[in-house]
Amino acid sequence: MTRNDIGTEVLLDVVDGVATVVLNRPEARNGLNLAMCLALREVFEQLDSAADVRVVLLRASGPAFCAGADLKERTGRDASWVRRRRQASFAAYEAIERCSKPVVALVHGAVVGSGGEIAMSCDFVVASTDTTFRFPEPHWGTVGATQRLQRVIGRQRAKELLFTNRAMTAAEAHRVGLVARLTEPGELDAAGAGVAAEIAKAPPLSVALTKQAVDLGAETDLDRGIRIEMAAIERNLADGGWQRGVADFNGSVKAAERDREG
Repeated sequence: MTRNDIGTEVLLDVVDGVATVVLNRPEARNGLNLAMCLALREVFEQLDSAADVRVVLLRASGPAFCAGADLKERTGRDASWVRRRRQASFAAYEAIERCSKPVVALVHGAVVGSGGEIAMSCDFVVASTDTTFRFPEPHWGTVGATQRLQRVIGRQRAKELLFTNRAMTAAEAHRVGLVARLTEPGELDAAGAGVAAEIAKAPPLSVALTKQAVDLGAETDLDRGIRIEMAAIERNLADGGWQRGVADFNGSVKAAERDREG
């Protein structure tokens, strides 16, 4: 099923429980403009409540994932407009981050500024080895990526990247935790499909509760985090889906034992 009611800047396709969201301004290296901000917010708000969606893949068309904010649209604008535009981008990142479904970023080529914010708003990142990350906001005379970046890679590493405008390779991004998995160029879509298939095997409620517990727990201490997990466990027990999981597990163990005996 394809949904095209969100404009051309962002495309959405849903097949067999997997939603694919595509940044679609290849002629601008997927520079983030106002229309794309609004479309991202709308599509992820739709996906949050979509009963037919189990997992979301976020990728981009063209040679770059996202070359950062589209500064051309700011020509002739006043500070008030720029402020509203930045608020729209924050709302888009938040919609991605708050989506109850697992969201996996599939990145390639240049990931610059706002592109990094989009990727870090996802649950984790799978990157082609040809990917580079850069956070040039201070060098562009603005401020950005000061919060998510430090939470992902640490304060000192974030400052070094922001202050110097240095490009970070995919291999380095993997080492410091910005990227969860690396794949060879040309294999990114296949890797994403494999990840989505593995996630979709798990019961939707347990995945949603796990995501919620991890995210809420990251904002507090261990004691409160355990309470958050216990609340998630109670909700999961009330649903009864855990019984199906136990039955499936026991069935797979018995099948494996039969295979060994045979």
